[in-house]
Amino acid sequence: MYVAVKGGERAIDNAHAWLAEERRGDPSVAELSVAQIREQLALAVNRVMTEGSLYDPDLAALAIKQARGDLIEAIFLIRAYRTTLPRIGHSRPVETETMLCDRRISATFKDVPGGQVLGPTFDYTHRLLDFKLAADGEAMAAQMAAPRLESTPHVTEFLNKEGLIQTEDRSEDTPPDLTREPMELPANRALRLQALARGDEGFVLSMAYSTQRGYGNSHAFVGELRIGKVAVELDIPELGFAIEIGEVELTECETVNKFAGSKIEPPQFTRGYGLTFGQTERKAISMALVDRALRSKELGVEMSNSPAHDEEFVLYHCDNIQATGFLEHIKLPHYVDFQSEMELVRKMRAEIFAAQHKEAAE
Repeated sequence: MYVAVKGGERAIDNAHAWLAEERRGDPSVAELSVAQIREQLALAVNRVMTEGSLYDPDLAALAIKQARGDLIEAIFLIRAYRTTLPRIGHSRPVETETMLCDRRISATFKDVPGGQVLGPTFDYTHRLLDFKLAADGEAMAAQMAAPRLESTPHVTEFLNKEGLIQTEDRSEDTPPDLTREPMELPANRALRLQALARGDEGFVLSMAYSTQRGYGNSHAFVGELRIGKVAVELDIPELGFAIEIGEVELTECETVNKFAGSKIEPPQFTRGYGLTFGQTERKAISMALVDRALRSKELGVEMSNSPAHDEEFVLYHCDNIQATGFLEHIKLPHYVDFQSEMELVRKMRAEIFAAQHKEAAE
């Protein structure tokens, strides 16, 4: 906290009170409940959970309410709260092939076992304002399809049967934890994926977009995009086996990229991967594209000078909380710093004017 002048603390308390008043808005308008935010602003809730690294729809909705809809501030609140929670163990890796899919599409295969499931999506809407939503009544809801109740195999496994796609080796090692250990470069893929999952959606999206506009060496296809719920299991030492402790909704994206091969690998397809909380498919696709771009070095692909290939640039600038903290600190008092800068500029000006005066006199 900066208390630069007498009475500064009182001014800050008043600013907090005013903020609370502004957050509430017109008292004649019914207050927005956490449940309403959770149920009706679910996509905002999902983003806050993903970039806040905490799966709790109620807390994410509360953070959005407290932040007056500022999602980055809400993510900040969630991350700060997350640091207060004890860690009781590590869950097993979720098995996404057992996902009960509400949405599952592939841009690479038209006919896939299990079929294409459009699910709830904006893809086919006309992007016209629906003024019925501004009325007191709700628009008539369409009959919803029941969620898929059977496991759905990954589309990329069909390519794998022919050996056309790079095999992903499964590791039993516990991946590094970005929330507990500072990032060190070069980072392994698990750490990069953590950073991208927590990264700002807009930043990751712009990096992904750049790879599609020629600032990268590959063009991707969406092998599969799926959204649904998966079980979370935790090993209980006292029992000697794992138990299911709940389920989470996830968005998973696998992209397929052509790979011309290297000295040790034949021509084949390679993958990009994205996994996020809730329905956050734009973020998951962007994450997969950037993941593949950052894999260029390990795949032996000649890298360009494009930003999306620069691991340090991407990973050190994608975090919106770090970026916001550095950006917003410059609006806080820097009186002493500025006075020293001003004295320096005055001295430089005086020296230049003196030199000019001397030159004119000669």
